[in-house]
Amino acid sequence: MKIAVLPGDGIGPEIVAETVTLLKALDLKMEFESAPVGGSAYDLTGEPLPAATLNLAKAADAILFGAVGGPQYDTLPRPKRPEQALLGLRKELNLFANLRPAVVYPELASASTIKPEVVAGLDILILRELTGDIYFGQPRGMRTNAAGEREGFDTMHYSESEVRRIAHSGFKAAMKRGRKLCSVDKANVLETSQLWRDVVTEVAKEYPQVDLSHMYVDNAAMQLLKNPKQFDVIVTGNLFGDILSDEASMLTGSIGMLPSASLDENNKGMYEPIHGSAPDIAGKDVANPLATMLSAAMMLRYSLNQDLAAVRIETAVKKVLAQGLRTPDIYQAGTKKVGTREMGQAVLAALKA
Repeated sequence: MKIAVLPGDGIGPEIVAETVTLLKALDLKMEFESAPVGGSAYDLTGEPLPAATLNLAKAADAILFGAVGGPQYDTLPRPKRPEQALLGLRKELNLFANLRPAVVYPELASASTIKPEVVAGLDILILRELTGDIYFGQPRGMRTNAAGEREGFDTMHYSESEVRRIAHSGFKAAMKRGRKLCSVDKANVLETSQLWRDVVTEVAKEYPQVDLSHMYVDNAAMQLLKNPKQFDVIVTGNLFGDILSDEASMLTGSIGMLPSASLDENNKGMYEPIHGSAPDIAGKDVANPLATMLSAAMMLRYSLNQDLAAVRIETAVKKVLAQGLRTPDIYQAGTKKVGTREMGQAVLAALKA
C-alpha cells in the first residue's frame, strides 16, 4: 500500500509526522513517500502543486495531507496561493465526496461552548460535494464596470450528474448509519439549489429505507446549534458544506478533533484534518495531532480496507482522552496539558498496549 505524504505548511509537518509514526507501528505493508505541497512547494518550485507532487498523489493508493497556507502567501496571485494545491488535488483526482464526521467524545462534552446536554453523544456525518459549485464555476474574476467601479464575480454551477453522484453517496452513507438523510440547499432563492433538491428527491426513490428531509442552509446552521442530534447524515454542496462542517466542528469542543476524507468513485482518497495550518502555533509543540490520526483511521477504513487497524487507532485515541491528556485546544481544569509530541507518544503507547 503506497501512501503519498503531503505535510504542507504551518503545523502540517508536526501533526503528519506523529501520524506517520503511528501508522508505521501497525506493522502493515505500507510504503510512505513525501512531497512538498502548498506554500512549502511554492518556496521550492514556484508552484503550490508541482507536477511531481501531483504525479505521486495519482500513483498512490491514498494521500495523507497536513495543511497549507500562511500569511506570507496572501499577496501572491491567486493561482500561486497554497490553497490552490488543495483545489487542484481535488479536481485532478476527482475527489468529489468529502466526509466530515463530527463526534463528541464523552470526555470532551463539556469542552464545547454549547451546553453538554445538547452535544453529549453527538455523532453526525456531513457529506460535502467537493469538485463543483461556486469554487469551480466559470466565469469568475474581477473587472471594472461601466461606472469605473471594481466588481468581483463568481458562478455557482452544478450539473445533474454531479448532484446525482453525491446524492447516491449520501444515501449509501445513511444506509450504514441511522438511515436519516438531510439535504441542505437554498432552493427558495437559487436555481442551482432547486436543481439540487429536484435531483436528490429523484435519487431518494432508489433508497426507500432512508428517511429524506430537506432544509434551507440558514435554518440548518441554526439547527446545528439548537438541536444537532436531530441529524444523522447531512448532504450538501461545496460552499454550504464548507461552512456547516466548520460550524459542526465547534460542537465537538475543538476543530483540532475533526478528521475528513475526500473520496473518488472508487474510494481512493485524500485524508486530512479539517483545521488549517495555524501558522501562529507552528513549531511550538502545541498543535493537536488527533484529527490527523483520526483521518489516518478513515484512510485505513475507506481506501485501504484495513478496518481492524482503523479501529485500533480510534480506540487508542479514546484511551488517551480517557486518561485525561489534553493538548491546549481541548484543555480543561483537572486534565493534563501536553504538547504535540507527548500526545503522539501517548496514542502510540495506547496502540501498542
